[in-house]
Amino acid sequence: MKVQDKIIVVTGGGNGIGRELALHLLARGARVAAVDINENGLKESAELAGASKGRLSTHVVNITDRAAVEALPQQVIASHGAVDGLFNVAGIIQPFVRINDLEYAAIERVMNVNFYGTLYMVKTFLPHLLKRPAAHIANISSMGGFLPVPGQGIYGASKAAVKLLTEALHSELANTNVRVTVIFPGAIGTHIAANSGVAISALANAGAAQRAIKPLAPSKAAEIIVKGIEKDEYEILVGRDSALMNYIYRVSSRRAAKFITRQMASLLQD
Repeated sequence: MKVQDKIIVVTGGGNGIGRELALHLLARGARVAAVDINENGLKESAELAGASKGRLSTHVVNITDRAAVEALPQQVIASHGAVDGLFNVAGIIQPFVRINDLEYAAIERVMNVNFYGTLYMVKTFLPHLLKRPAAHIANISSMGGFLPVPGQGIYGASKAAVKLLTEALHSELANTNVRVTVIFPGAIGTHIAANSGVAISALANAGAAQRAIKPLAPSKAAEIIVKGIEKDEYEILVGRDSALMNYIYRVSSRRAAKFITRQMASLLQD
């Protein structure tokens, strides 16, 4: 789906990849409804939109609140007249601890934001997208959605769920006007740890992992994502690390798991 003149909802639009996607879409002539739980973040995104601000609406919504999500299409349509696309970007990571040590509250929070938030948005907006001549759903999974990362087991499980949900949607909607894409970012230079409430000190001690993986700029990630969506790609691997690990995983899943375990070992809290 070409994004020019399309109306696209972007979750996580107040920071990181979501913000950069919103700005990139505006720059390419789209209208954008940016959704985020962080009102200040959305205000900053609106300021950064500059002259394109008139084609941007902002919506403070907790995507884990199904009732709030179900009220969102009416707000977006009131602002823009229709909805042509849904880009589910909002997500959080877990504390860097083993599953055995992870509190249920943290488990439920990660699953609620990453999986159920995405599911609520899809279920709510899909009936509207099916009415459009051309529409697109793009869901952010993660490199961790196909590759096991010690200390991020539940995060990975939530992103694997998003992966399979998106792939199922692609199959179910094959004979409709709605195209579907799943996205696998690798290391991206965002503030996801801070936004997730994960202690920065855990990351600061991960010198080996940081040297091995150079984060991609969120603006570059947005550019790659939009380019892939405009080609109606089935999946988009964002970053060399994601592409490399996807290749290794397909050749030998066990070898890939051992490699990432060595790289990420310093992130685990003992």
